Amino acid sequence: MKENEWTKSICDMLCQNELGENIRIDTLQKIPYAFEVELFSEDWEIDTYATSDFETDMVIYEEQDGKSVPRVIIEAKLGSVTTHDAITYSHKASYHKNVMPFVRYGIICGDREKYPLPGRLFRHGTNFDFLFSFVGCTPSEYEKKVFLEMLRKEIDYSRQLEEILTNSRSRSRKRYSMLQKDFHLEEMKDD
Repeated sequence: MKENEWTKSICDMLCQNELGENIRIDTLQKIPYAFEVELFSEDWEIDTYATSDFETDMVIYEEQDGKSVPRVIIEAKLGSVTTHDAITYSHKASYHKNVMPFVRYGIICGDREKYPLPGRLFRHGTNFDFLFSFVGCTPSEYEKKVFLEMLRKEIDYSRQLEEILTNSRSRSRKRYSMLQKDFHLEEMKDD
């Protein structure tokens, strides 16, 4: 199976499960990673701008009033993951988050057999919000359950970040005194 075929099969599996109201999933969408101002008007309003895009393996987005809000971007790798892969995808995540600071970004690995998540993803994937490894190409029922739970949380985290960033200067904003990023690990199950 090729990587794009596998990514599409994961997307189809997710489409069959409820991730939430107005949540949609697509593959191979070009998402902006740079917003470049080219010209300003006389009163320094943005007059002309350009964007640069990266094609992403999978995007989970929310439809709001006929518009799409990216919530989760996922890169996908089948089999082995190199140090170059980890660095490159983490770098892409950083660029996307500069344009959309509320988007959550992760990598999924498939057909990993008995091998866990590679250490190079922990070491070099500093801009990932999540990492997930599937034993085969077809997720087990347990993998589906854990993966869907994780994605539901990531969608919720994206909404919360958007709310915080959008309303940060509002007098009526929610006022927080603490933020702690959850650190959750799931051990591999021996079948």
